[in-house]
Amino acid sequence: MSLEQSNKAFWKDRAKALSRRINFGWFLQTVAGPLLVAAALGAIATLVVRREFPQFSIIEISVALGIVLLLVGVVSFVISARRFENPDQSLVRIEAGSGLNTALSAAQAGVSPWPKQTDDLPESLNWHLPKTLAPPIGALVLLALGLLIPISAKIRDTPAPSSQPQAWSQLDSQLEQLADDAMVDEEYIEEMEKRLEQLRSQEEEDWFSHASLEATDSLKETQESNMEKLERDLSDAASALDALTENTEGKTTEQKQKLTEEFEDALKGLQNGAMKPNPGLLDEISKIDPENLGKLTPEQLSHLKENMEKLQESLDSAGQRNGEGDDWSEQLLGDGEDDGEGEGNGPGEDGEGTGSGGIQRGPGHDPNVLRDEKDALDIGDLTALEAKDLSRAIPGDLLQLQDGKHTVDETTSKSTKGGGAAKGKGGDRVWKDSLSPSEQRVLKKYFE
Repeated sequence: MSLEQSNKAFWKDRAKALSRRINFGWFLQTVAGPLLVAAALGAIATLVVRREFPQFSIIEISVALGIVLLLVGVVSFVISARRFENPDQSLVRIEAGSGLNTALSAAQAGVSPWPKQTDDLPESLNWHLPKTLAPPIGALVLLALGLLIPISAKIRDTPAPSSQPQAWSQLDSQLEQLADDAMVDEEYIEEMEKRLEQLRSQEEEDWFSHASLEATDSLKETQESNMEKLERDLSDAASALDALTENTEGKTTEQKQKLTEEFEDALKGLQNGAMKPNPGLLDEISKIDPENLGKLTPEQLSHLKENMEKLQESLDSAGQRNGEGDDWSEQLLGDGEDDGEGEGNGPGEDGEGTGSGGIQRGPGHDPNVLRDEKDALDIGDLTALEAKDLSRAIPGDLLQLQDGKHTVDETTSKSTKGGGAAKGKGGDRVWKDSLSPSEQRVLKKYFE
């Protein structure tokens, strides 16, 4: 490299270095204010997040802060770039500060050779460290405080679990049982669940309102009524079917006709009721012709009866679930001993405890629902208290008791002077002395 080229490279490098320092200074001046504001807001936000959302770790918060600071730096760089100097402008600044007059500018224009290299050039730009470093250090301190200050997470009040009406839970359990057994038409279960969900979609403060409770009672009564009707129709159909298949030769035509009508009525109830058996069982029952039961094989009859029994068990199980928690009076009135335990469930058997109930066995309730009768209290006879000091008696105090009789004046009354009516005799006495003039006129009118 020639001396001229070496001199040119020297001055060009010095101009580029000065240009970078000047541009970096403009960037620091532009970013100082926004950096402090972002750091202060970031520190506050960090404390809030650490207190309100403890699930976020320090690393995650630091990454978020770094992204925010990067955005601030990019925006500040774009704004400060409008004031940046290029190396040619810095070259002029060097020759002005070192007393070279226009030597560097003339060399840049190719008019004169480049000046010789020198190591004792005065600095054209000096840093003011307090002003330069204060904003970045202040920002780092603020962010460090936000990240490192000990702070405990906010203890949130655990909201009390919302208690829905007990009837909703019972209906949910009941519908769930029916759905699991799959013995009832699914459309009915979906419709009831939809109506129950409409009640549950209200605001929680309206769950126990008068209108909501009335709607709940109506829905519960509808469910119980539908279950009872289905169970009754199913029982009637099963009873008629059993009667038709047993001892067919010993029945007269009229008896068979009556049983057939009972079966058809029960079948119509199963088909038209709001709660229906599942389509498979309903179709199987509907295909039965009571007059041609002999065409059914024993396996078909056995399978049909088995499905009907399953439906009956499903309804019984759902009904028991619906009754959970309702009969609390037994816990208050009973002693709590031997509850539900005992004998007597078999037909024709006597024993202790409650029965299961049934058509041939009576209701099955416990006749001694109040348990053992307690001994009556001996309250004695009523006696009068003798008042020693009548001055302290108050109204209502019992002073004494005595036996007495009414004094009756048995002398006949006499008429008084001054136009009084004379004493009558017989019916005339009743007519004149006991009836008012208006009553006398009415009787005279009808008995003339």
